Amino acid sequence: MVLKKEINIRKAVREDVPAALRLIKELAAYEKAADAVSNTEAMMVADGFGEKPVFVMWVAETGEQQIVGIALCYAAYSTWKGKMLYLDDLVVQEKWRGNSIGKKLMDEVFAYAKAENCKLVKWQVLDWNEPAINFYKKLSLPLTFDGEWIDVKLYGKDYG
Repeated sequence: MVLKKEINIRKAVREDVPAALRLIKELAAYEKAADAVSNTEAMMVADGFGEKPVFVMWVAETGEQQIVGIALCYAAYSTWKGKMLYLDDLVVQEKWRGNSIGKKLMDEVFAYAKAENCKLVKWQVLDWNEPAINFYKKLSLPLTFDGEWIDVKLYGKDYG
């Protein structure tokens, strides 16, 4: 459904965290992992807006100040390329898709990466998420979709 309303993209502030976490949980539900989200508003405020922020986030906001999309990134390092930016989540509320919100958020991410002199922007997309894959392909950029690497994870509760 295309709503064709005014959308403003801006850097997030701590007051945006509740809406951002709501969108993150919507994405987790879509990805069939609703129970996997253990993040909290307090954690996000501390991690993104505390003394040592570990992420940067942009929000897509309607003219009525309703947050309908986010892009959340953090600095990382590639031993092969150097300084990089990792896009952890790009979320646009389903009913707002088709308003170029995802493109506008990605443009902010790329502008930030350029300003920060990052040599690489990296993110993941589930292999079954055809709408997201098609969205990325429509960006008309020389993207590399790499099906060769396998994610490896170890959660904090399991550290030795």
